Amino acid sequence: MHTDITKVAVLIPALDPDEKLPQYLDALEEAGFCHMLIIDDGSHADRQPIFDAIEKRATCRVLHHEVNRGKGAALKTGYHELMEHAPGIQWVLTADSDGQHTAADCLKVCEAAFAGQDALYLGSRDFSLDFIPPKSRFGNRCTSAVFKLLYGTWLPDTQTGLRVFAASHLPMMIETAGERYEYEMNVLIACSRKKLPMIPVTIETIYENNNEGTHFHPIRDSYRIYKVILGNFIRFIASSLVCVLIDQAAAALLAEWLLPLLGMTDRTTILWVSGFAARLISACCNFYINKQLVFSLKQHTGRAAVKYALLCILIICLSNAGVSLLTALGAARWIAKLLCDTLLSIVSYRLQRSWVFQEVET
Repeated sequence: MHTDITKVAVLIPALDPDEKLPQYLDALEEAGFCHMLIIDDGSHADRQPIFDAIEKRATCRVLHHEVNRGKGAALKTGYHELMEHAPGIQWVLTADSDGQHTAADCLKVCEAAFAGQDALYLGSRDFSLDFIPPKSRFGNRCTSAVFKLLYGTWLPDTQTGLRVFAASHLPMMIETAGERYEYEMNVLIACSRKKLPMIPVTIETIYENNNEGTHFHPIRDSYRIYKVILGNFIRFIASSLVCVLIDQAAAALLAEWLLPLLGMTDRTTILWVSGFAARLISACCNFYINKQLVFSLKQHTGRAAVKYALLCILIICLSNAGVSLLTALGAARWIAKLLCDTLLSIVSYRLQRSWVFQEVET
């Protein structure tokens, strides 16, 4: 192993654990892990003897939430603790308490992290296996596909709790929004935006008793996760629609009232000037809305504006070229326009997220 395993902190959020948790800690100790932090996320009183026994271990510490606050909140409690009281820790490994992540797999993901680049390493389960519950297989594949479409990275297991990263990334992990299961998806999006690579490492796929021990609520927590994945894109589309209305209203106002009032009488000139001015107004509005409300860029407005203008020119050229090609092949113009603009809206979103409104390290 290329890095001392004693420099790894293992962080385990736990809600109402059973006897599997002490057994799991035994296996981690045997594997060489000696800094383990367990977060009791508001477990019932009848589970406290388990935590009391864990606290007696020399390798373990336990922190308690008085009430259940969610997996994201539990992880952040652990991250704060590590930042403030574990200065010698170089790596952080997060794992679930329900027996899905073996000690051997924890070592495997650590090995990959120690030997590789600065990245977030993800223990990735194989959802193609026959014994995987169909709802888990379908849900994970859908989530992976949507994440790839919007954020450009294929992750076979977006919901894995087995993750390893350098301790230097603890501030980013703490700053990332989310208190419950949606937090882990927010981390992936934050890594994507900050261009921190995310590297899957294949691990054993364990589903005991059809995964009945999980605290994941299929409807409620899936809603939270997809709200995170799609939230920015939905705001992006809403921004575009609002600016279409602004464009139409500005063009009508200029053509029917303001330009004639200023003495312009030639109808062709009025249409050209009003169209160009309206597009400029709507583009400025779209840039401001996307900067403030969609991508929340707080720096380098001038640089972002130049990139945005270049992207607008590119999208217009690609749209015109695509519509011309499809109509030449026999497609109706409105169908060609709809197809091109739908595809280009995804392209525009990804480029605005990763290039136009990309935060620059200072």
